[in-house]
Amino acid sequence: MTAHPWMANSTPAAKAAMLEAIGAPDIASLFAQIPAAHRFRGTLDLPEAIPSEVALKRHMLGLLHKNRSAEENLSFLGAGIWQHHVPAVVDEIAGRSEFLTNVWGTPMTDHGRNQVWFEFCSQLGELVGMEFVGLPVYSWGCAAGHAARMAARITGRREILVPSDMDPERLAVLRQYCEPEGSAGHIAVVPLSADPATGLLDFSDLASKLSPRTAAVYFENPGFLGVIETQGAEIARLARAAGAETIVGVDPISLGVLAPPADYGADIVIGTIQTLGIHMLCGGGAGGFLATRDEERYAREYPTLNISIAPTTTPGEWGFGLCLSHQSSYGMREEGKDWTGNSVYLHAIAAAAYMTLLGPRGFFDIGERILQRTAHAARVLAAVPGIRVRFSDGVFKELVVDFSATGRSVADINRALLARGIFGGRDLSPDFPRFGQSALYAFTEIHTEEDTQRLATALTEILA
Repeated sequence: MTAHPWMANSTPAAKAAMLEAIGAPDIASLFAQIPAAHRFRGTLDLPEAIPSEVALKRHMLGLLHKNRSAEENLSFLGAGIWQHHVPAVVDEIAGRSEFLTNVWGTPMTDHGRNQVWFEFCSQLGELVGMEFVGLPVYSWGCAAGHAARMAARITGRREILVPSDMDPERLAVLRQYCEPEGSAGHIAVVPLSADPATGLLDFSDLASKLSPRTAAVYFENPGFLGVIETQGAEIARLARAAGAETIVGVDPISLGVLAPPADYGADIVIGTIQTLGIHMLCGGGAGGFLATRDEERYAREYPTLNISIAPTTTPGEWGFGLCLSHQSSYGMREEGKDWTGNSVYLHAIAAAAYMTLLGPRGFFDIGERILQRTAHAARVLAAVPGIRVRFSDGVFKELVVDFSATGRSVADINRALLARGIFGGRDLSPDFPRFGQSALYAFTEIHTEEDTQRLATALTEILA
């Protein structure tokens, strides 16, 4: 055994002491459960070790300088992570040492941290029309997975219906939570067709697939392709008639102009919190949420940490603390209501500051602005020769831009845009071949009319 130069606890003596403490004869015995045929026996083809901190810094800066950021370029990428404006005060609050350096806190800081977490849950609950909100999970996809498993436990059923136009990455996370076929915890994930003309859920397909096996119907509003689902109440009615739960996924930035999911029959509401004052990230949790009515049958199925409020012994004073911890993986480890635990709790503080800054009027203003800019972009891009904009009526923030008639691929067009300092939309052709050469373009409050015109001019030149 040799020591790693940067790991103080990797000396032979330290390793031997740890092995003795756990009763293992050697490090190889720790991996005995992995079949021998699955173990790598060769030598890893690794570059030479970097000998100094100076060389390491130079190497890392060289890698980072290859990046092309959305701050330096005009970006129309969305599809799950969006470029929204984050007010400076949000970063200032979230970066305060009382929050930034406080994971589980101390007796001096727990109370303030818990109060902010409670405010986050209260504000988000008001947005979606629900009373019970857990602390955030890792992502929207993780929230979808937890919601599916909650619905399965509540109903005793093992099937969930989901839209076929769902984000493929989000769907992959959901399928992971629902476990492979043949496993004890398997939940079947069944896709629902969409109307090819409107992008709305196909009612005849929904009616044919609802059955006594269905634990929940899941749909998103707005959907992955930006379509505003106007049939929510009818979908919930059909699900309820079949004894299934209704799970609705939302982007909460839309709820200043769209009805809260509770108003059209949602039982469980999930979504992202990245749009609530969280910067775009690569390699970290964007943050997702779970919300329900404040009923015991739902509360007992939450896998998350939950915050409650209660009066103290001092009249007029309130205390804030964790509740229902025993049913989470924090309280029961592998016996909990699903495994949860992540690095996005600081996001709850940033989101609470952001929601406080906006208030009801601010949410209406930003939602209206996004609606207007998306509609404006649809008109401008549709005027570019060869381009077709799908589902342009009743969309929020995302547009499906079809380049099929131009004879050019999305990949080729995006390379040409990048040369002009523009990030084009997400290429949909690998995951949605029925749309041909189409891309998903995002428009938020940061995009001006000049930005949209610059995009249209660039596309006109590229496609000429």
